[in-house]
Amino acid sequence: MNPFSDEKIVDSWSKNITPWIKAITNNEIESRNGITDKAILMEVINRKPTKILDIGCGEGWFVEALTKKGIEALGIDAIEQFINYAKNNRKGKYQLLSYEQLSEGLKGKLFDVIICNFSLIGEKSVNQVFESIPSLLNKKGTFIIQTLHPLFANEQTYVDGWRKGSWKGLSKEFMDPAPWYFRTLSSWSNLFNANNLQLSSIFEPKNETTNQVASIMLIGGHNK
Repeated sequence: MNPFSDEKIVDSWSKNITPWIKAITNNEIESRNGITDKAILMEVINRKPTKILDIGCGEGWFVEALTKKGIEALGIDAIEQFINYAKNNRKGKYQLLSYEQLSEGLKGKLFDVIICNFSLIGEKSVNQVFESIPSLLNKKGTFIIQTLHPLFANEQTYVDGWRKGSWKGLSKEFMDPAPWYFRTLSSWSNLFNANNLQLSSIFEPKNETTNQVASIMLIGGHNK
């Protein structure tokens, strides 16, 4: 298997289901606690949506958080163990679905907000997600991506390309970190434009104590 590929990402995550669920349950990821989780939750809730799609929902924490606030939320993921865990342990609706199956698997459904919360780390798979968004997003809907900030490019040249993954800061139970495909800000913007979407704003959640950026949020929707 190619160590830098979308297939390798799925393979790596499939090996780390248990430690990831433990990390989320025990609040082991510092950047998420009070920063990135809160940022994406507030961004969605403030828009007062009725129907939400969470692409790459993992173990389902976000779908459950929205469901508890009375918002109809559907989470999809390509990893069966995550979907099974979510169905058995989380509130909300979940469906086993790969990024490649998005358009066909959700055909006829429309959502007020579509979220990708740290779930767009591949190459071809990300292109496929963007291609599916116009047919799934309500006319006045919002597409929200929260992802690694370009500052986290591991001090490499600022060009698109694959990067080695890392479980730095997490327990020793994690193994075989998934690679990720780095994109410059202009590349993200081009993805919106190429799929008849408009990137309307960029938000950078920060640690209020250290003032260090924790992520980047890209927010857009249909071209007007």
